[in-house]
Amino acid sequence: WLEPMVEVETSEGRIAYGPVAAKDVTGLFEAGFQSGSAHALRLGPVEELDWLKRQQRLTFARVGVTDPLSLADYRAHDGLKGLEKALSLTGAAIVEEVRESGLRGRGGAGFPTGIKWKTVHDARAEQKYIVCNADEGDSGTFADRMLMEGDPFLLIEGMTIAAIAVGATRGYIYLRSEYPHAHKALQRAILKARNAGLLGPSVLGSGKAFELEVRLGAGAYICGEETSLLESLEGKRAIVRAKPPIPALQGLFGMPTIVNNVLSFAAVPWILTHGAKAYADYGMGRSRGTLPVQLGGNVKRGGLIELAFGISLREIIEDMGGGTLSGRPIRAVQVGGPLGAYLTARQLDTPMDYEALAGIKAMLGHGGIVVFDDSVDMARQARFAFEFCAKESCGKCTPCRIGATRGVELVDRIIAGTERPKNLAVLRDLNKLMTDASLCAMGGLTPMPVMSALNHFFEDFDRPPAPKLPLAAE
Repeated sequence: WLEPMVEVETSEGRIAYGPVAAKDVTGLFEAGFQSGSAHALRLGPVEELDWLKRQQRLTFARVGVTDPLSLADYRAHDGLKGLEKALSLTGAAIVEEVRESGLRGRGGAGFPTGIKWKTVHDARAEQKYIVCNADEGDSGTFADRMLMEGDPFLLIEGMTIAAIAVGATRGYIYLRSEYPHAHKALQRAILKARNAGLLGPSVLGSGKAFELEVRLGAGAYICGEETSLLESLEGKRAIVRAKPPIPALQGLFGMPTIVNNVLSFAAVPWILTHGAKAYADYGMGRSRGTLPVQLGGNVKRGGLIELAFGISLREIIEDMGGGTLSGRPIRAVQVGGPLGAYLTARQLDTPMDYEALAGIKAMLGHGGIVVFDDSVDMARQARFAFEFCAKESCGKCTPCRIGATRGVELVDRIIAGTERPKNLAVLRDLNKLMTDASLCAMGGLTPMPVMSALNHFFEDFDRPPAPKLPLAAE
């Protein structure tokens, strides 16, 4: 909605113009926009734009401000201070700092990061690994991509701190192949970091080794699940492993492994730089720090919004997002990606908090929010959840592999009006089976969007079937 936005460095700071179309370029040059001069498209200083001014950008503070591939620029904007602090501490002290900050995994499960790191720190092994899950596959999410393209050194710094904390010497960024620009940015940033002594046999002359490389996925959504990701990294078919053992004890190549997502690692340098308490001062309850929300769907002002946990969905969608693009009433909001629950307009005052969302049978996931107006057919959305699972299942467990296919068939029968009471009962039984018996969250969470659609929008499952069209005359 503001893109393409052009920013110009002037004596007054960064001045924004937008949205700029090709036909506007000549006029901008004629007006002398290079010096920040007046023009109909002039938005003013970037820092004063309401969209950015209202945010609390900790993780994304440098994105759009610094040259992503300039290590000097990164240093000039507080880069590497967290790593330097980490090198002055013991591994146990680093882990404790992360634990006290309240940082939780930003990939969906919300597991306390400090506890995971302590498990790997305390494990005895000749080799330990750091793995970044950059396989950002949820529909409506793009925060990982933005950070890797806009501030790749931050991810490198966060992973290096993790390695020093637990005694790991090798790390891998598992990146989805659909992110070619992020791939190029990471490769170039890693090379620059290695040449500057941030990676290699002696990180910043500390004598502590850490090597990092990027590995590309092949488009499988299931690789967002940590154990199937590890299988893929090992060169095997990406299927889910049974737990226990957990990856923190037996992960990559059977060794203790930290697996966190991009945003989890990217939060660590700020914590080390400013202290655990400063980070924990943001947020509410057990959800501490900030959350990069990705707002999309039928909304006027979509994009990335980084704010402290506790802001309500209504504030995000209506105040920041401006309501629906269509101007029609909001009917449903999906939070947490394609396996997240569909919430009603009555539930929009729910705070963005792990426990608050769990209390209404929803989840935060990766922070994706997709808005739907009153034209949406929620029975079709439920069908999509099953169809998505059927296509993306690794196939290892029967409840997920077969259940999703049967789910598509059941919803089709219900929409068609075929034995509705019977098929609705079977659908509820199937959802319970998938939730209780699936090996991982792929099958276990697929019922969440289905059941939320069924419970909140039952009228869409109870409509008269569409009349059959007559066969064309021969």
